[in-house]
Amino acid sequence: MSGPGRRTRPGAAVLLLGLGLLGLGVLGASAAANAADTTAGAASELQQLLQLLGQRTHAQARFEQSQYLAALKRPLHSSGTLSYRAPDHLEQLIEKPRRQLLVLDHGVLSLQLRKHRRSVPLADYPQLAPLLDSLRALLAGDLATLQQRFDLQLQGPLSHWQLQLTPRAGALQGQLRDIRVRGEQAQILEVQLEQRDGDHSDMHIEPAP
Repeated sequence: MSGPGRRTRPGAAVLLLGLGLLGLGVLGASAAANAADTTAGAASELQQLLQLLGQRTHAQARFEQSQYLAALKRPLHSSGTLSYRAPDHLEQLIEKPRRQLLVLDHGVLSLQLRKHRRSVPLADYPQLAPLLDSLRALLAGDLATLQQRFDLQLQGPLSHWQLQLTPRAGALQGQLRDIRVRGEQAQILEVQLEQRDGDHSDMHIEPAP
C-alpha cells in the first residue's frame, strides 16, 4: 500500500478485502456443517458447501498473506485481523508490516494509514463491481449467480476440499485467472488468487482466539 500523500490503488485494496470475504464467510460454522450433512439429502457436495457459505452473519479471524507482484522484487508479507458483518461490511486491519485499516461498508471503501484517511465509492470503479458481486454471491450461497460468472470445480470431500473459481467472461476474465479456496468442512484454510498479469497472492486464515 502507498504511504501518505500517494494515491492507493482501490483495486488492490478491494482484492485484499475480497480475500477476506472469502475466508470469513464460513469460519466457525462447524455446527452448521453437521446440520447441512443431515438435511441435504440428494444435493451435491457443491450445493452443500454453498449452503454453508451463506449461513454466517458475523465472523472474526486472523490472516497472514503473501503477495507476489511484478513491480516488486520480493514478496510483500502482511498479517492482521479480519472482521465481517453481513451483508456488506468488512474490515481488514493490517498490523504488519505497518498498521493500516481497510473498511468496505455499503459500497464505500475507506483506507486509513496513520492520520490519513481516504474514502472512494465503488461505483466510481465499475471494473471492480463484478468481483465484489461475485464474492457476495459466494457468501450468500447464490450458486446460480456464481455459475453465470465462473466455472466452478470442487475437488475432494467436504472434509478436505478445494474449490476453484475460473471466470467465464467479461471484466473478470480479463483481469483474473482464477481463485482457489481450500478448506475442511466449513472452515477455510487458504485462499489463493491469481491475476492475468501474473500477480498473485496467498492468504492463510484462522479463527481469532
